[in-house]
Amino acid sequence: MNHSQRFFATAPLGMELLLADELRALGAVDVAETRAGVDFGGELETAYKSCLWSRLANRILLPLDRFLAASPEALYEGIRRIEWSAHLDSQSTFAVDFVSSRSKINHTLFGAQKVKDGIVDYFREHYGIRPSVRLDRPDLRVNVYLDRDFATVSIDLSGESLHKRAYRREGGKAPLKENLAAAILLRAGWPKIAETGGHFIDPMCGSGTLPIEAALMASDFAPGLLRPHFGLFGWKKHDGALWRNLVNEAERRCEQGLPKLPPIVGYDVDRQAVRIALENIEHAGLRGYVHVERKAMADARPRHQFGLIAVNPPYGERLGDEKTLVPLYTELGETLKHHFSGWKATLLTGNPELAFKLGIRATRYYTLYNGALECRLFNFDIEPERFFSPREPEQLTEAQRKTREIFRKAKIVDTAEGGAEMFANRLRKNLKNLGRWARQSGIRCYRLYDADLPEYAVAVDVYQGERTWVHVQEYEAPSSIDPVKAETRLIHTVAAIPTVLEIPPEQVFLKIRRKQKGLAQYEKQAEAGRFYLVEEGGWRFWVNFEDYLDTGLFLDHRITRRMLQDWSADKRFLNLFAYTGSASVYAAKGGALSTTTVDMSRTYLDWAGRNLEVNGIGGGRHELVQADCLEWLDQPSRDKRRFDLIFLDPPTFSTSKRMQQTLDVQRDHPKLIGQCMDLLAPGGLLVFSTNCRKFKLDAEALTGLKLEDISRKTIPKDFERNPRIHYCWTISR
Repeated sequence: MNHSQRFFATAPLGMELLLADELRALGAVDVAETRAGVDFGGELETAYKSCLWSRLANRILLPLDRFLAASPEALYEGIRRIEWSAHLDSQSTFAVDFVSSRSKINHTLFGAQKVKDGIVDYFREHYGIRPSVRLDRPDLRVNVYLDRDFATVSIDLSGESLHKRAYRREGGKAPLKENLAAAILLRAGWPKIAETGGHFIDPMCGSGTLPIEAALMASDFAPGLLRPHFGLFGWKKHDGALWRNLVNEAERRCEQGLPKLPPIVGYDVDRQAVRIALENIEHAGLRGYVHVERKAMADARPRHQFGLIAVNPPYGERLGDEKTLVPLYTELGETLKHHFSGWKATLLTGNPELAFKLGIRATRYYTLYNGALECRLFNFDIEPERFFSPREPEQLTEAQRKTREIFRKAKIVDTAEGGAEMFANRLRKNLKNLGRWARQSGIRCYRLYDADLPEYAVAVDVYQGERTWVHVQEYEAPSSIDPVKAETRLIHTVAAIPTVLEIPPEQVFLKIRRKQKGLAQYEKQAEAGRFYLVEEGGWRFWVNFEDYLDTGLFLDHRITRRMLQDWSADKRFLNLFAYTGSASVYAAKGGALSTTTVDMSRTYLDWAGRNLEVNGIGGGRHELVQADCLEWLDQPSRDKRRFDLIFLDPPTFSTSKRMQQTLDVQRDHPKLIGQCMDLLAPGGLLVFSTNCRKFKLDAEALTGLKLEDISRKTIPKDFERNPRIHYCWTISR
């Protein structure tokens, strides 16, 4: 079989460009990188070489067919149409790997079962006998990838993942996959360093993966040479002679390369890790070529003027914790600066902030993935001009520490399994329904999820501007709920949102919501100071997802704001307890003659000013007043001012050092409403709203006024699950 074919090499995220270069060097043509893999062309020999020589790929696949499989029946029929007898004997064994992404068939075991049924029924129909399924080392491994309802069916020429080199019999506490280790070394430039005689040291080598991979790479040792089995061995079209020739060539190259190896050393303070590393070195056939001994990282010293230090220290996901890790990284930096000047270093970490504790400016960094966990690989030139004194650790609140921990843990969650999958499925359902409604209604900011599943007690709000951001608020779990379970569900939530909405995790923000008293709901939760422009109703608003409990835009008042806009033409508008002034923006855009925006907070009043400014609203007709609304309403000067439209939306309860009195909306609303009615011009209208869940309007105290409950009219579709999110009345004489 010497004609050119198409193949596909899978790889961990972040390795695609490296893998493409590697495949070109092996003779591949028409190479194209995709997410988590590389498509390439070549003869069968190219695919065989890739199985034997690729240090980066997970699998080498030979695609057989691609077809639409939007239903189980379509998947089954598409599989059954393939001429399986050209690849597999009826007496042979096979296994199916099935992966689904963004497709109607999203249960992997069910999908694999339908594929198995299609293959078995093909043989029954044509030969009256069926091959057997064998999960462990089958004669043929079939790979099916279902993406957007299109199935790509391939033969897996690799068998087991190619990262399994067969030298590791036992891993350490947090083993590094072999192909990730190879990617680290390639990004660090190890082949060129080794070629010029540079030494190699891993001062925290664990089970020895980095030193072993460094030796394989520098000695021209094919990474697949130790493997006893490949998937291609049981394939009906396997070319045994071609394979034997390639293996013989690889053995010759290895024999020639091993004697040229530069010194390769690994250290670890853990006695058990050193034992495992030595056993792995023995199994790799590298005894006498790779040296490992028990030694503390701080005691590592060079025996040559240049070389590479490669290290994968713990970073708080599986080993250690941030408080103990800061001194570890600091000590590593001191060791490098004092003893390894002139060397290069490369460091992989899942917590980039820890890398700054080295006190050495990186020359470059790359994104790699350790499983599902996003990591950074930092390269360093250990030269005095690149040294600096690390800044003091950022002082974080307990809530900020917890939030960061949740996001780090979410990075390694498989959203296609367990509770994460359940939450993701509900989110997809809501996105399909509410997302369509929002697009058709021109709504850019809306609530996507509001504790629909009792186990996942969070609110998920979508905000759209130049990008899409998601604001997640966790409702405090009852004391009867196990805190560990509650945290696990929150981790699942944070993991699922970027996947379902197809946005980077950096655009998801989390807040832990607790019952608030007084002005606590308006107090700062953080000091990030980052604002984002979003769109609502054709206008733009600044929101802040990090510093305050709320974002600056109450989404449940979307309809209320639109009503105010519709009623404000040629009106004098008063906005009390104005918060960030969004209602004033709507009134001004509705043609109000003037707007008066009153709030006690200078911060929120400045925010309101920015909202007016970004919408082109300015001038003397639009007044911002910093005042306690209770005192402002009590001032005699108010008797001379009249307004045609007033929006009164006080907090449920409020107290402050700047206030002469407390505010309780249930107790004080008759007085507040009465004072506002005194400010209304003839024919004017007051819109009164409150988010107090147990609020009861005191109609007797408001005798003589026309009261219309418009609460139901002002609850948007995305808040229908929570009709008590606010109450709203129009009041007139």
